[in-house]
Amino acid sequence: MIAPPVHTGRYLGGAAVVFLAAAPLFLAPYATTTLTRMLVFALLAASLDLLVGVTGLPSLGHAAYFGVGAYAAAWFTKNVTATGPVPVLVALAAGAATAAATGWVAVRTHGVFFLMLTLAIGEIVAQAAETWEPVTGGSNGLYGVPSTRIAGSPLDVAGLYWYVLAVFLAGFLVLWLVSRSPFGAALRGIRDNEPRMRALGYATRPYKFVAFVIAGAVAGLAGGLLAAQQRLVTPADLGFTTAALALLAVIIGGAGSLWGPCLGAALVIVVRDVVGPDLGGHGPLLLGLVFILVVYLLPRGAAGLRPPGRRPVREEASRI
Repeated sequence: MIAPPVHTGRYLGGAAVVFLAAAPLFLAPYATTTLTRMLVFALLAASLDLLVGVTGLPSLGHAAYFGVGAYAAAWFTKNVTATGPVPVLVALAAGAATAAATGWVAVRTHGVFFLMLTLAIGEIVAQAAETWEPVTGGSNGLYGVPSTRIAGSPLDVAGLYWYVLAVFLAGFLVLWLVSRSPFGAALRGIRDNEPRMRALGYATRPYKFVAFVIAGAVAGLAGGLLAAQQRLVTPADLGFTTAALALLAVIIGGAGSLWGPCLGAALVIVVRDVVGPDLGGHGPLLLGLVFILVVYLLPRGAAGLRPPGRRPVREEASRI
């Protein structure tokens, strides 16, 4: 008799959720705030992984949709209502709309051309945020964002963390369901061999466009969480540095796994915000060293250290 498979990954995922939910009960406010930033950046990295690891579209402009969502949520919170989760839903819609407006052009290219086009899109959006001062605050950013309110009361540090965690889990669940669906299997097939997919009768460009919009929407959702947590949005939040750090998190964590980039994002935040200030400005150097070590020692990133019994990420495309 064959023993049923042990779903180690599900147990580890459940344990991680329990740990994250209980974390504010044991952490100091500063540590809780740092963990909140990790969740925000992790959702951005996971949304980018839908493009990079699942669809095979490396992007250097994904922070544009993150920043658009952050600005939309911050403006809406200041001028309309701070009651959650309305601002983050506005951010999601803004990210999706911007991704749809730019993605129909971007998905017509591939490889280095796609990479450079997304970089150009990101820089254009960042420049727009810099110059559209009446709405974005220009180089000073959009500051004075009110605290998010639930049931009429502003959230404290722990309450904000649980709010961010709930939205993060919802966004991550959407990405996971898309990745594990037949649509996600088709995206993996496009990543591995797009000409073959076209020969099988798949219209690959609409698939890539939908994936682009979904990724942009979830990035916008993460931007809405940034506005709620940081209560300040600046052009730097949608610039090249943020996009590069998100791509670095995907590579360190392991492209194509969704959960791996979340670990990579946590490492990036720890180095940038916790360890970096104590290194006399040499935090980026440490990140570079970590990146080199991962490339040589873990070519598939943290996701390469998968639990026993799990298939490699690229085997998922064989379901097609």
